[in-house]
Amino acid sequence: MSTLIEAKDLSIELNGQKILTNINFNITPGEIVVIVGPNGSGKTTFIRSLIGAVEPSSGASFRKPGLRIGYVPQRLTVEKTMPLKVSSFLTLPKRHNKKEIEKALILCGVAGLENRQVAELSGGQFQRAVLARALLGKPEVLVMDEPTQGLDQPGEADFYKLIEDIRREIQCAIIMVSHDLHVVMRAADRVLCLNGHVCCEGAPTVVASAPEYRALFGNGTQGTLALYRHEHDHDHHDHHDHHDHHDHHDHHDHASHTSLDKSV
Repeated sequence: MSTLIEAKDLSIELNGQKILTNINFNITPGEIVVIVGPNGSGKTTFIRSLIGAVEPSSGASFRKPGLRIGYVPQRLTVEKTMPLKVSSFLTLPKRHNKKEIEKALILCGVAGLENRQVAELSGGQFQRAVLARALLGKPEVLVMDEPTQGLDQPGEADFYKLIEDIRREIQCAIIMVSHDLHVVMRAADRVLCLNGHVCCEGAPTVVASAPEYRALFGNGTQGTLALYRHEHDHDHHDHHDHHDHHDHHDHHDHASHTSLDKSV
């Protein structure tokens, strides 16, 4: 299966400070890879380098020629006093027709918001509108930097279930940054734990139990992760899409692979 984005021995230094050292990474069509790490671990710099917004100091990142990338930034602020309809927001910077906008909003679970003012949206509605805007470019890779920041726990859970639906619907790969493993859903194929370098990598349960991960986060998130995964598994059975995810994992045998760097 073709690689969409790859990093080889990627190192980044900004203002004389080492941010990332010797990162190796790749993602193929349809994968969901979650990147976790503490504040200041280089997560945002890493994904910005993958999309070409930050140049590596050494090593390299590669993208498939003509790769379509959708990007949901960590924070996107719209001036509250600016009169801006959702439909107009979605056409910045590229215009899209009414049918495309309607379809994107339906896919993101906020159908009928076209004529609402952006300033009137709740936090959850606005984040879904931002996601819809990213999807209008028909991305092959959707990159999201802590997309649930500011949402409450039910809002987080709903948003991550939505991400699964989007992957199934448009078959795009997803790179998602988080600050903790409690947001990792069952559909995640791999988790990469970053703290200036790759501390550990593998399936969510493998990373959650890795000593390198626990050294960074402690054991406190384990219960939350178990609770979320239990509830999420239940939702899958209710929606009868359990087999879809098993099929996907069959195509990504490397999801269970673990690579542990003992230097942490």
